[in-house]
Amino acid sequence: MSTESVSLLHGRDHLAIPGPSVMPDRVLRAMHRPAPNIYGGELVDITESIKTDLNKVAGNTGKVAIYIGNGHAGWEAALVNTFSRGDKILVLVNGRFGAAWADAAVGLGIDVQTLASGDEFAADAGEVEAVLKADSEQSIKAVLCVHTDTATSSSNDLAAIRRAIDTANHPALFMVDSIASFACEEFHMDNLGVDVMMTASQKGLMTPPGLALLFVGERFWEFQKNADLVTPYWNAQTRMFPQMFPDNFNGTPPTHHLYGIREALDMLLEEGMNNVWQRHRIFARAVWAAVDAWGTGGQFHCNVKDTVMRSQAVTLIRTAPDVGVQLQQHCLEHYGVVLGVALAPDAGRRFLDDGFRIGHMGHLNPSMLLGTLGAIESSLSALNVQRGGGAIDAAASVIAAA
Repeated sequence: MSTESVSLLHGRDHLAIPGPSVMPDRVLRAMHRPAPNIYGGELVDITESIKTDLNKVAGNTGKVAIYIGNGHAGWEAALVNTFSRGDKILVLVNGRFGAAWADAAVGLGIDVQTLASGDEFAADAGEVEAVLKADSEQSIKAVLCVHTDTATSSSNDLAAIRRAIDTANHPALFMVDSIASFACEEFHMDNLGVDVMMTASQKGLMTPPGLALLFVGERFWEFQKNADLVTPYWNAQTRMFPQMFPDNFNGTPPTHHLYGIREALDMLLEEGMNNVWQRHRIFARAVWAAVDAWGTGGQFHCNVKDTVMRSQAVTLIRTAPDVGVQLQQHCLEHYGVVLGVALAPDAGRRFLDDGFRIGHMGHLNPSMLLGTLGAIESSLSALNVQRGGGAIDAAASVIAAA
């Protein structure tokens, strides 16, 4: 028998990162077609149906605009359509991406006040209320937050933040980044009193990166008409009330992204959003159970200790020094599983070596998730990392009980 090592890297690699998420075969097939007629016919009808169904998923009775761009483009679309230079906003920072949205606003000349909750906690609604009550001149135009911050894997309580704004009797707009959470964590835009929400195509919507989506309610328009930051390309008015089909995109449409997201929406609505959200809750709890088991005999814990504050789309797992980065490398090189890197909260330092992330979002089933956890378990054995046992059994038990 040969003593040479055998490569097990056959079959598909698996993305277990917090976006871009796994793209379903149905989405890939929908996109695999020649370039369409962009002047009329099917693409026009598809675009209108996409907007309608995006609002169904969001629970929004307002308007939605589609931009060709990533999540950062969505941030800019939300900001320039809402504010003027010198306007003051309050940004709740529960991780690197909340801070980055604040930085984007500063770069546009907006006066930004931040309220940080730390790297292991969600925003404190009581502190939000206190800040707004102290704003006696009501100079704060809006409260902005990230629903789930993928860097820390903490998830803000949007209903509590809305109550804080209302209790303070403050007129600030409520604006939310739902990039990581959309179609993963329960969200009802109208019922939550969210005035502006933006997301992107590559996570819960299971479509390639490239579309940024802006959802607005009625209060948005009183701000938009006076926003001096808005430019022709970013203008939501044109995209939400198009006179001609190309106005939806300020030019050529993102043809194949539209086919892909149309199919992804079909899949979500066929499953039913309540079922989609519950599936993500179950998978999140399965990951947490595995981490808890590893942690009984080693240095493993979920970054966010309070389960109420944890994301249902991604989990940041803290490890002993160097274990996180070694584990990522071993899983990739030996098992074809791509784990998420641990992003440092300090923008001056890019990655952490004592952590890794598991994205449990989008097109995912038990075998895919248990396979990821099994690859991690095998890598920990190969690396001789001390840990507690029973992690896969713990995760499987959560899934079996669903």
